[in-house]
Amino acid sequence: MQSREQILEMLTQILVDEFEIDADDITLEASLYEELDLDSIDAVDLVIKLQQMTGKKIKPEEFKAVRTVDDVVSAIEGLVKD
Repeated sequence: MQSREQILEMLTQILVDEFEIDADDITLEASLYEELDLDSIDAVDLVIKLQQMTGKKIKPEEFKAVRTVDDVVSAIEGLVKD
């Protein structure tokens, strides 16, 4: 099972590589939409990347409430526990 730190590392890697976000901007409190400047299309791409990395199916409604990096980490943590 992956720790929150490992999940955050994985997420940071995706955000840096795929979305060209500065790693220094990626904190647990950072807002995906305001601070990291993702839009709804980016969010869909992010879900797809996370599915590939975790091997788990992510339901879009599970990501509707996601607003911060911490929310994403928590959502993935919930998935990989199963």
